[in-house]
Amino acid sequence: MGALLSLTFLFPEIGGRLAEPSKRLRRVLPFLVATWAISAFGNLLATLANLFESSILSMLEFTTIRSYVTQTALGRLQLIQVLAAVLLLLILGSVRKVGGAFFAYCIATIGVVAPLFQSHTSQASGHGLAIGSLIIHVIALSSWVGAVASLLFMDEATRKLVITRVGVIGTWSVVAVVLSGGTSSILRLGFSSDWLTTYGALILLKVGILSFIALTAIKIRKSIADSSLIRFEVSLLLLVTAIGSLLSRFTPIIESEYEYDRVKEITGVGMPPEPTWQRLFFEYEADALMLGALVFATALYIRGVVILARRGDKWPVGRTISFAIGISLLDYSTSGGLGLYAIFSFQYHMIAHMILSMIAPIFIVLSAPITLALRSLPIGRRKEERGIRGWLIESLHSRFTGIWTNPIVALAIFDGSLFALYFTPLFGDLMSSHFGHLLMNFHFIAAGLLFFHVIVGIDPNPRKVHHLVRVVILLGAISIHAFFSIALQASNSLIDGGYYASLERPWATDLLADQKTGAAIGWAMGEIPIIIALVATFIQWMRSDAREAKRADKNSERDLAEYNEYLSKLAERRKDS
Repeated sequence: MGALLSLTFLFPEIGGRLAEPSKRLRRVLPFLVATWAISAFGNLLATLANLFESSILSMLEFTTIRSYVTQTALGRLQLIQVLAAVLLLLILGSVRKVGGAFFAYCIATIGVVAPLFQSHTSQASGHGLAIGSLIIHVIALSSWVGAVASLLFMDEATRKLVITRVGVIGTWSVVAVVLSGGTSSILRLGFSSDWLTTYGALILLKVGILSFIALTAIKIRKSIADSSLIRFEVSLLLLVTAIGSLLSRFTPIIESEYEYDRVKEITGVGMPPEPTWQRLFFEYEADALMLGALVFATALYIRGVVILARRGDKWPVGRTISFAIGISLLDYSTSGGLGLYAIFSFQYHMIAHMILSMIAPIFIVLSAPITLALRSLPIGRRKEERGIRGWLIESLHSRFTGIWTNPIVALAIFDGSLFALYFTPLFGDLMSSHFGHLLMNFHFIAAGLLFFHVIVGIDPNPRKVHHLVRVVILLGAISIHAFFSIALQASNSLIDGGYYASLERPWATDLLADQKTGAAIGWAMGEIPIIIALVATFIQWMRSDAREAKRADKNSERDLAEYNEYLSKLAERRKDS
């Protein structure tokens, strides 16, 4: 995963194609991925053998493996890892461009983090915080190891070229590793005497090694030509990774009075008391992965604004405020009181859905994050390089982006996914796991951002959509959304596949009434943002016509001046003759 990140952001490229210095690493990558695929499948078999208390060889039976990967949550996640490794192995040979390397990196990331949703940490208190911290920790450490190890596949000139970006990746990774690792350790051991055990000693050893690496990294970067120092740093990072792997496999059992909580086993959090306004606004159950993504996005946005300010360019304060409101709404709907009760009640789930897909995206789209990125991202390090900004520009004008930004496609994803999610078993399946619930939330956010970017976005759009078409699309969205809400209200059967019934919550016990209330809330909350977007579209349309009229007036004035000048010259010629 870290090696693919290095191919994407570190190695030099020429017009988007990976240059000659990356060949050494690309030759080694298939062997690394093949090793990963074999180990992932071996881990699946080992887990299965451990469950049946049998040998690994006896588990090499198709029926047994199929049952495991289709009927258990851990089995499905391990299958995702194996399939990701195999797919990566198949496409690596055709990776020639930076975009292809980034796509491969995304596949590798999914494969690496998938099984972590069912790790030992998932049983710790603060489920969402524990799982998210572990995932952030693994991604950050992998990025750090990959960035430093990639230096071994470069010549001295290439190392000097990439060293600044290596430092950036290393800095971000150190911060993420320290914060996520500290959070995970405290959640596992708390402030008990378990820190004095072998497990606690391993954590302290890991902290010590990481501190030593962070302190010596600056000196190693100055001696970039010395490969032995780089190998030493990579060896220490691999040792840290090995310690982390050992810690994840042998999480200690904290001795305390344990009472089985079936609700916590299903959702990851205990049953909250009956919702009140105070609890809805002030409860907070952090989902570290979503929180980490929001913090990362906020940090990038602030960094962009600071870069413009240092350059002497002003960024509208209103856009920054709009971005802050959007991010705050996303956090409240996933980790706040609303996000907590959305796990246990359909009506609160629907409120969170509407905020995630219809309200927060409008604020984020109006904050113009793409425009900010285009104005603040660095250009290529050399003339032949496009750089990160050039890569973003090409992505915006790619055929793939053109398809996604088609208003019909955006509408189909935005409203069509409502029927695919709520009128199929998919909703109950996704709600029953942390991975599925997180995937659903990301889909809501992405669908909303795409739709409102096409309709009311102020960022560059590869497809010029006429305002009349936008109005028609919005009217269509209102109609489809109303039809969905009415159909859901009219339904007399539960759509959750028994998920809410399994929780046996002591409040709002009429599940069908809760579902109908959620449908009514979805109808009311869904119409208002679309109507606001409709008004905004009409305003943008009038402003666009005003600009066109003003431009036309300027052109006509220029044409009239030229014509008058022509007539005066013609009159002078006649006078002379």
